[in-house]
Amino acid sequence: MSSKEKGHIRTLALMVTSAAIGGTLQYGYNLAIMNAPTVFIQNFINETFQERWGIELEVFEVTLIWTVIVSIFSLGGLIGALVAGPMSIRFGRKKTLLLNNIFLLSSSLLALLSRTAKSFEMIIISRILVGINAGISMNVQPMYFGESAPKHLRGAVSLSSAVFTSFGVVLGQVVGLSELLGSEPCWHYLLASNAIPGILQLLTLPWFPESPRYLLIDRGDKEACLQALRSLRGCDVNKAELDEILEEQNETKGERAKRPWELFSDRSIRWQLISVAVISSAMQLCGNDSIYFYASYVFQEAGISPGLIQYVTIGTGMCEFSACILCNLLIERLGRKMMLMGGYVLMTGCAIVFTVALSLEHMYDWMSFLSMACVFTYILSFGMGPAGVTVILPTELFNQTARPAAYMIFGSLLWLNLFVVGMVFPFLVNGLGQYCFVPFGAVCILSAVYVLMVLPETKGKTLPMITREFYHLNYRGEDKMDPGRKQAHYQPGKIYHSTAL
Repeated sequence: MSSKEKGHIRTLALMVTSAAIGGTLQYGYNLAIMNAPTVFIQNFINETFQERWGIELEVFEVTLIWTVIVSIFSLGGLIGALVAGPMSIRFGRKKTLLLNNIFLLSSSLLALLSRTAKSFEMIIISRILVGINAGISMNVQPMYFGESAPKHLRGAVSLSSAVFTSFGVVLGQVVGLSELLGSEPCWHYLLASNAIPGILQLLTLPWFPESPRYLLIDRGDKEACLQALRSLRGCDVNKAELDEILEEQNETKGERAKRPWELFSDRSIRWQLISVAVISSAMQLCGNDSIYFYASYVFQEAGISPGLIQYVTIGTGMCEFSACILCNLLIERLGRKMMLMGGYVLMTGCAIVFTVALSLEHMYDWMSFLSMACVFTYILSFGMGPAGVTVILPTELFNQTARPAAYMIFGSLLWLNLFVVGMVFPFLVNGLGQYCFVPFGAVCILSAVYVLMVLPETKGKTLPMITREFYHLNYRGEDKMDPGRKQAHYQPGKIYHSTAL
């Protein structure tokens, strides 16, 4: 590897790290840190009611308020996903990530002062704000990465969003240990500790350039685009890469950024939109977050002492983190389609074995260990495919004018389905018992079939090449014409009628 290539990779890696520590890392971190202080915050809620009104709450009332505190994060994420598109268009990708820290730092301050103020309402508002932060970063960060990386590294760089998400989960699990901040005197510091990665981002990200595609296509500033490319690549601009960006600029010339509802009426991107909707929904409906809920029960049944379960639980986070790193290394070799489909097939198999193991655990002692193996394998399979590949797709399937709106739809579905799973899963457990993972297994196998039948491979392909592969689905049943003429006349993002071709 030449010194220029090393400099290019080093600059890109530093930019990715700077953006992600205050970005998708926060999503995983803020999910994980809520496990350790559960009892302490519930006691705080009860004590607050006693001091204010002399009322001691029933257990179900405390649980209800606690459920609101946890689930309101999803509502904040939905709001963040909806505002991410307009913000990324108006301010740019990098500046949006920087401004996003306003929500994060406000959230941290409220969480830190909530105990002194004796206000659990401040925790609820804090969770909404940190959810908005996560919703924005989950949409804008993959856009920033996908638009800044060269074509041959686009998948690996975009996938780093999932790597940092899983790292955030592990970091939150470690910081939440009872020996660190997961104790009664420190739980408010734990909730406010997410400010540290945000401050690190504010100190480092301004040193890196804006997305080159945003600068050229959205702002029309070719000189700034060239300067950003030189900064990110550490060398002179590659003519082929610049030509690809210019080609996309020509295709979208004169077009304003699309709004989400406009994508639904645009026939030329119908199946791209369906694919993003299906895959983003499957990412939450596959049951990976629910397997974390079941992990403590499975570990307890396997004979692990309650005091050690918190350490074994860290192993589940490490499992997903390791899988995401492995996926990052393999994605440019095996491709998106293989990784995504393979992950869902493995998860289907795990769901079947897990159901059998749960059904027979009272008949055979060793079944509890099989259940434990299924927990780790399920999480590993998720990390190897769906966790990382899913967030790349909107970047690769949509052009610059449609991409922010596509991510708004993608993010909205992701957060809505996360909320649905969180609300429905307890009822699934009560109603289906040991068969509660059968619906998740069905989602996984249907997702694998969809990827096999519909989704094209996008590895190493430009946007026009990917768009042409969707052409036959989007215009199925129309008169055929010479493929060369189709490619010459077809422009992605433009609405065509049968007479126009």
